[in-house]
Amino acid sequence: QVQMVESGGGLVQAGGSLRLSCATSGIIFSINGMGWYRQAPGKQRELVASITSGGSTDCADSVKGRFTISRDNAKNTLYLQMNSLKPEDTAVYYCNRRRPPYYGWGQGTQVTVSS
Repeated sequence: QVQMVESGGGLVQAGGSLRLSCATSGIIFSINGMGWYRQAPGKQRELVASITSGGSTDCADSVKGRFTISRDNAKNTLYLQMNSLKPEDTAVYYCNRRRPPYYGWGQGTQVTVSS
């Protein structure tokens, strides 16, 4: 059974940092390109950062230079280091494959950035 469990979110002031984790099970994590997505209220889910199975990364322009995606294949875990957070980063953050077909979505982790 595929599971993705996101954690590490919280309430932080603008300019602060958070580190998100996504623990996976039921998949061969190391061969999957993975991504972090976010969905703000009233908006569509968007891909904010991705990492290939080989470790190449890419980020959306809105987070470039502030967010860093990484992976630990030994722990089957995906990470997102978020620095210099802005109020517009407020959203529920999810992890999944970087491209379709997607696995089932987890519960996500709420990130709230206060101004």
